Amino acid sequence: MKLATGLAAAAAALGLAAQAQAGDYVSIVQETTIDAPADVAWAKLKGYCEIGKWLRPGMTIPCEVTSGTDGELGALRKIAGRVEEVIVARTPMSYTYADIDPKILYHGTVEVRPVDKKSSKLIYSLFYDQTSIPADQREANRNGRATTFAGVMKAMKAQAEAK
Repeated sequence: MKLATGLAAAAAALGLAAQAQAGDYVSIVQETTIDAPADVAWAKLKGYCEIGKWLRPGMTIPCEVTSGTDGELGALRKIAGRVEEVIVARTPMSYTYADIDPKILYHGTVEVRPVDKKSSKLIYSLFYDQTSIPADQREANRNGRATTFAGVMKAMKAQAEAK
């Protein structure tokens, strides 16, 4: 199982590298302050399938870790039964995931950084290649993603600050 997960991650990385030569890249970076220490916030946000709660607050979207260990390098998740993403990097208070479908190169990073003893900063970075998106739809696509992830950030902040 670990070999298959490692091979899937390596294949995804190779696919990403092959596409990286002729892309039209977009970065969306959002951040917010959390009224909780970093270790407390990360403990509440580190679950790889928590995204199922954050995408549409009040309505949990199905998410399952289908291979590997939750939060570990190579863990594969499936969101809504169709989107598969693999953890390609991690630190003690962050993880970076990539879509394994080569139609659109994207990856995201969820990170918590300490600010002081009582607060932290949540940073969500999304990076993608918009080459496969028709030129006349790119601005609307970017704005839609920014709006979606602003909602994700709001839900994550609420979860991290919940008593």
